[in-house]
Amino acid sequence: MNLILLGPPGAGKGTQAKMLVDRYGIPQISTGDILRAAVREGTPMGIKAKEYMDAGDLVPDEVVVGIVQERLQQEDCADGFILDGFPRTVAQADALEDSLKESGRGIDAVISLDVDIEALVGRLTGRRTCKDCGAGYHVKFDPPKTDLICDKCGGELVQREDDQESTIRERLDVYQRQTAPLVEYYSQKGILFRVDGMAPIDAVQSEIFQIVKGLT
Repeated sequence: MNLILLGPPGAGKGTQAKMLVDRYGIPQISTGDILRAAVREGTPMGIKAKEYMDAGDLVPDEVVVGIVQERLQQEDCADGFILDGFPRTVAQADALEDSLKESGRGIDAVISLDVDIEALVGRLTGRRTCKDCGAGYHVKFDPPKTDLICDKCGGELVQREDDQESTIRERLDVYQRQTAPLVEYYSQKGILFRVDGMAPIDAVQSEIFQIVKGLT
């Protein structure tokens, strides 16, 4: 069972991926994590990636796809995998498809978490994090007992730079330009399933499990 989770930053892909991991025992593949691991372990593709990173350049698609392919060849991916945050562009999706074909594999389903952008901005800008222990809160959905004070350690709650509205809107704009076209790309292939990402977490989880159940 090979899955891709699509959705803008903050749509809940990571949360749903972890639930799928717990239920089905297949690994969640995050490109950021495996890129750092490949560089740290000195894999062939990791060495190439480090050359670009050391030069301050973006890692090109062929290297990113190569690192993903290295990861998918590992033993724990034999029964399936969940790609979270990859591919990011149609070009990467084409390269991934070609790479998987070489090993006789393919993507079984692409699950798109559909969200209202303005509601998503509100969801993300409301997040607060404790400077001392890292505990997370939300000013509306999960506020601390005392304003701006962590319930757990008494530390100060702050808004991280990547949770500020200008940063969030920039990330969402990049997603709309580069990644949103993948919805149509995978829809044309007949493997796209759309889920209301604004629903409660348990409802989203239930719908995703039903989709996956239909694949097995």
